[in-house]
Amino acid sequence: MLNSYGAIIANLLPIVLMVAIFYFLLIRPQRKRDKEEREMRNSIQIGDEISTIGGFIGKVVSMKDETLVIETSADRTKLKLYRWAIRGKEAAPVDKVEEPKA
Repeated sequence: MLNSYGAIIANLLPIVLMVAIFYFLLIRPQRKRDKEEREMRNSIQIGDEISTIGGFIGKVVSMKDETLVIETSADRTKLKLYRWAIRGKEAAPVDKVEEPKA
C-alpha cells in the first residue's frame, strides 16, 4: 500500500512541476504586462499624445468611459477609438539642446 502512494506521487510530480514552471515563466509575466498596460490606458488624460495599435499618432482631445477622440494632424483630423486600441503614450518632444563645440 505504501509503495502505491510513492508511485502515484512519482507520477504526479512532473506534472505539478510543469504547471509551476508554466505559471512562473508564462502566466505571471503576462499578467504583469496586462496590469501595466491597463494602468497606462487608465492614466491617459486630455492633451496626452498617444499611438494606437493601428499606427496612428495623435493628441487626445476628449474622453468618455471606453472611447476617446484624438486629433491626428495639422488639419485637425479627428478619430474616435476605443481605449483598448491604445498602444502607448508618446514621449513629449524634447527641445533641441545645443552640444558644446569642442
